[in-house]
Amino acid sequence: MNIGSTLPAQNIHLFRARRASFIRRVSRLNPSARPVAASSMLTTQKPETSTDLTRLHLANLEKLLQTSAPPSQVLDPQPLQKDSSNNGSMENKGRSPLEGLNLAGLWSEVKAVEEMSPRHLNRLQRLLSKTNEYSPRNHLGSKWHEYHGSNHWKGLLDPLDENLRREVVRYGEFVQAAYHSFHSNPAMPTEEPPLPRHVALPDRSYKVTKSLYATSSIKLPDMAPDWMTQRSSWIGYVAVCDNNREIQRMGRRDIVIALRGTATCLEWAENVRAQLVQIPENNNNSNKTDTNRPAQGHSNSKVECGFLSLYKTPGTHVPSLSESVVEEVRRLIDLYKGEALSITITGHSLGAALAVLVADEISTCTASSDMPPIAVFSFGGPRVGNRAFANRIDAQNVKVLRIVNSQDVITRIPGVFVGEELNQKLRNTSIVGGLLDMLDKNMPLAYSHVGTELRVDTKMSPYLKPNADMACCHDLEAYLHLVDGFLASNCPFRANAKRNLGRLLKDQGPNVKKLYTSKALTINLERDGLPMSSCLPSPS
Repeated sequence: MNIGSTLPAQNIHLFRARRASFIRRVSRLNPSARPVAASSMLTTQKPETSTDLTRLHLANLEKLLQTSAPPSQVLDPQPLQKDSSNNGSMENKGRSPLEGLNLAGLWSEVKAVEEMSPRHLNRLQRLLSKTNEYSPRNHLGSKWHEYHGSNHWKGLLDPLDENLRREVVRYGEFVQAAYHSFHSNPAMPTEEPPLPRHVALPDRSYKVTKSLYATSSIKLPDMAPDWMTQRSSWIGYVAVCDNNREIQRMGRRDIVIALRGTATCLEWAENVRAQLVQIPENNNNSNKTDTNRPAQGHSNSKVECGFLSLYKTPGTHVPSLSESVVEEVRRLIDLYKGEALSITITGHSLGAALAVLVADEISTCTASSDMPPIAVFSFGGPRVGNRAFANRIDAQNVKVLRIVNSQDVITRIPGVFVGEELNQKLRNTSIVGGLLDMLDKNMPLAYSHVGTELRVDTKMSPYLKPNADMACCHDLEAYLHLVDGFLASNCPFRANAKRNLGRLLKDQGPNVKKLYTSKALTINLERDGLPMSSCLPSPS
């Protein structure tokens, strides 16, 4: 260690003069140690010459340096610790560049997706358990008009408002109740009128007031089996909210008309009768003034032949769906006259198409001053009529919210096999748009969708296979699962989705990812008491 030049010989006597005053302080880490004078640590041999003094000083200094920590333990091994070119904070030094980016803070969705991975068995077990966790059902109050479509649901769909999500799922569960009631007793008596049917409603705040029946106009040969020749079938019901607490929460008394999808052979046969036919003149609007009649520009309104047949044809012992609905709606409006009312029509598949026809007719069945607001919540509905019919629905102030799965083929038929988004883009161009308008007037399959669209996608669900089959993409439970997890078109599936996965695993097991089905096998569904019925427990 070459430090001799740092201590000139002429200054050594000054260091030696002060050496005796240096005292070794008591260490705070070892208070039992006694202070020792620095002179006792150093060699006390008296030098005789300046050279000896220098050597003695260097020896004593070397002893003092040996008591300190080695330089390798004190110095920072990184020589560029104080590099002025580094603008990062000192606490980030030694960390990897990815750690310094704090990706988890920037993208909270990463954590959400990780929580839904198959490794998190506790999350899957919660979604498969019988716990009644639902999306919030807040007090709607004066805002119920917006959730009922008064402004075409602007600002509520993307991102999806949490109250609207709960309302959409709730109305979908009314349709599930219609499916469950029909499949529990699909047969119809042929010699006498049917008995009143019990419907297990998902919400006990409502009571069923009317059963609805649809009849096909197709006649099969007598040699056909009985299960094919049943022309009339129970297709849905009318229910009204009679719970004061729920009426206060919703801000009005709600009348619900729920219609199931295709279930019988003759209903399938009616679905393929895709030619457009003129809507007949309403015979049920005798109480309606001339000012409420559709404008002349909508006189060319046409709808699908098969849908209109099921809607207008009466059965042997039951009235037509049209007659039953109009009669019951008029009765309920008169019964609750003076109250705030709303009419909500909901359906899936064929029921979604019939719901639009129902809304069109009941909007004109009484004076406009007495008619409550009408809204349609349809799931996986096909096209119903031409563009003139769509304009007619809009002119009659009927609000339609179509919940559409991008992978669902049924929502793109009948008519030109393209999505509504592409169809709208083509119509916005001058040349192609004019051509399509001309085809609308002359083509027999010039169909157009009605209302506002809420689009979901099977590929957004972390549980369903991205290549799920057509049946899964059109399934009502899959629709409700996708709506419950939908946040926005540019966001992943929400991590705090509340809908039970039990029925989805039961009905669409082959379309659920294998990692989840294998995890679900480790959970005893019977032991957990999972409700496997078609309807979920009441949210209330």
